Amino acid sequence: MSKVLVTGATGFVGSRLVRALVARGEQVVVLARPGSSLRALQGLPEGSVQVKQGDIQIEHEVYRALIGCDRLYHVAAVFKMWAPDPSEVLDAALLGTRVTLEAARKRGIDKIVVTSSVAAVGANDKPEPMDESWQFNLRDSETYVVAKWKAEQLALEYAANGLPVVVVNPTGIFGPGDWKPTPSGASVLEYLKWPWPVRFPASDGGLNVVDVDDVVAGHMAAMDKGRVGERYILGGENLTFEKLFGTLAEVAGLRGPGRKVSRGTAMLGGRLMELGARWFGGEPSLTYKMARDYVGRYVWVDTAKAQRELGYSARAARQTLLRSVKWYLYHGYLDERVAQRIRLDVRGG
Repeated sequence: MSKVLVTGATGFVGSRLVRALVARGEQVVVLARPGSSLRALQGLPEGSVQVKQGDIQIEHEVYRALIGCDRLYHVAAVFKMWAPDPSEVLDAALLGTRVTLEAARKRGIDKIVVTSSVAAVGANDKPEPMDESWQFNLRDSETYVVAKWKAEQLALEYAANGLPVVVVNPTGIFGPGDWKPTPSGASVLEYLKWPWPVRFPASDGGLNVVDVDDVVAGHMAAMDKGRVGERYILGGENLTFEKLFGTLAEVAGLRGPGRKVSRGTAMLGGRLMELGARWFGGEPSLTYKMARDYVGRYVWVDTAKAQRELGYSARAARQTLLRSVKWYLYHGYLDERVAQRIRLDVRGG
């Protein structure tokens, strides 16, 4: 029986992908760096997953992990919008992609799905959806955005040279299983924990909200049906930022967003948060470049290509956000004082 290797299997999307593959009866191998936490994979049937230690930036370790595999999901990435050392993000994206695909080429892997991001698609000044033909327009954005775009270009170059690569571009991913949490999940927690008497601020602009398990289904469909050398946007529902936090308010029984923050105010706030992160550590919830590039702009998408070619579909954003809030509550991400304020509205969930 054939086997599939998943890189990034200890992360949000990767771990949910592993669970879905196991549920489908696949033989799964995961590549994890020595010392990585495997808690995202806890509870899987004994013997259903083979864990091999290795680093996506070391070719012979990836090559060894691919023994007996005929397919590869390259999901691994450092999902940080800001890092004191940009090479932490760039190396994982660029060197990691090159090394992994080179090892796959030498192994003669039959099919490869590379996880890119909507970050590699761009942003629109108008509230109109973008599709796979949109010209990337954020070349001076945060390191993560530029790294995802460059890594995607590299993957498509390999495809053009004969490697059987398909690229998928998930949008803003939410839902259960976000252990770290990712920057997307952190924004939900920040809203739920908001301690100030003034209401949580929103801004003009918007994003696309998609459920992690719909993204996982899209990955598997891309492996089964995706055309080599093509990219597929895996999105859900297009929301304004105000609607996003308004929906969170509905499902959590909390107050909706307050006054909108201007782009200039957001950029200043991003500068201050970056400065605080450099002085005191941690990761800023907003940076100057993220505010400059996304406040007042729209990361709205059209998933018609994935629907047509992969049979892709996605649930409503309200259901996805409710699943996120319920998961964080159940797993203790909110202290008792905060948890007692939440009154879940489970309609549609």
